[in-house]
Amino acid sequence: MGDTPFGFNRPSDDEGDGTPGRDPFGMGFGGGVPGSGDMNQFAAMLRQFADMLSGMGTPSGGGPVNWEMVKNIARHVVVEGGDPSIVAAERSQVVEALRLADLWLDEGTVLPAGITTPQAWSRSEWLEATIPVWEKLVDPIAERMVDTMGGAMSGPGGELPPEMAAMAGPLIGMVKQMSGAMVGGQAGQALGALAREVIGSADIGLPLAPGGVGALLPAGVASFAEGLEIPSDEVRLYLALREAAHQRLFAHVPWLRPALLSAVEDYARGIRVDLSGLEEKIAGLDLADPEAIQEALGGEIQLTPEETPEQKLALSRLETLLALVEGWVGTVVADSSKDRLPSAGRLAEAVRRRRATGGPAERTFATLVGLELRPRRLREAEALWRSLTELKGAEDRDRLWSHPDLLPTADDLENPDSFLNPEELELDLSKLHQTPAPEEPGADGPDSPEGK
Repeated sequence: MGDTPFGFNRPSDDEGDGTPGRDPFGMGFGGGVPGSGDMNQFAAMLRQFADMLSGMGTPSGGGPVNWEMVKNIARHVVVEGGDPSIVAAERSQVVEALRLADLWLDEGTVLPAGITTPQAWSRSEWLEATIPVWEKLVDPIAERMVDTMGGAMSGPGGELPPEMAAMAGPLIGMVKQMSGAMVGGQAGQALGALAREVIGSADIGLPLAPGGVGALLPAGVASFAEGLEIPSDEVRLYLALREAAHQRLFAHVPWLRPALLSAVEDYARGIRVDLSGLEEKIAGLDLADPEAIQEALGGEIQLTPEETPEQKLALSRLETLLALVEGWVGTVVADSSKDRLPSAGRLAEAVRRRRATGGPAERTFATLVGLELRPRRLREAEALWRSLTELKGAEDRDRLWSHPDLLPTADDLENPDSFLNPEELELDLSKLHQTPAPEEPGADGPDSPEGK
């Protein structure tokens, strides 16, 4: 029989001359699976491994990742890049821009304001406020990583050589903790890098902020404005319009928040964890060398989507919903700013370029959940919302958000003529009087992502 993952061989797996196969993890047993004379050495290895893992922290709340460790790593990344405190004048500018944005949006949409608490965030404050949602998005991947590594430790069929069975349980538990720490380290690095680039709480298209909160990061706004040669107050107000428009959807379309988050989670559950690179690093690893251990654990985990029907459906659902959200926001902001902001068109194109070329959101999601978070049909969605506005007006357009079944589908974005057919559109709008809005799952209220 062939080698099991990470070098575990069954007792019958020899080299053809009666010599036992290679040792577990290739970690210093040379001759193969330890016999009774090597058990003390094996026990010492476990103790060294446990000491190394103790510095990684223990996950709280029963999840696979220690999120305090994630926050500490992310904060370190943020501080390295600079995170100046927000002065009173900056805070006042952001709050005023968000309030003015909501006044302007009243003329572009019938959905009422969603921001009750306008805020200006530093990069560290963005981390603190958004970690609860990231936890929900990353934990499914971490669980798959933990399960995959635990299964690999046991080998096919979950069997281990009898000589090691009594002691392997603690080792498997340690490896699972190690895998959770690896995901946590990767998440901390990714979120720290994202915090250095984001503009607000909703510029990646997902509801990351607590309910009722709308926020911009002055540092992110300043970075976005670089090279545009547009007055900073105009840039700030345009970005405030986008933030406020997102919050109207998240606050007053009760099914949208859980639908977006569950679509990401469903996609993440179909990710396959590629351990081949990790096996190569672990083979021959010396537990007595902390630097070698840190280097082996510091690499990036490779996440590969599984091409299953469920995975493709989850991806299509997520991409379509993101495109519809972003397209609606773009349409409403364009209507609200066209006669007020001279550079609205240039700013809109700058936002599109940022998304199309793979900005911080795309890189972060590729790292954390193996997904390039890019609404590929964004222009089609915006064109469809624009046509709906011209055909039926803002009120009927926005009423389509009252139920997910009324929204355009992926096919509608690709071939909008049928959806925009006046007769078909009248028929769809008539369903509004017959179809109750879906209740948000759970009992935490529409502003909580917990109701799933």
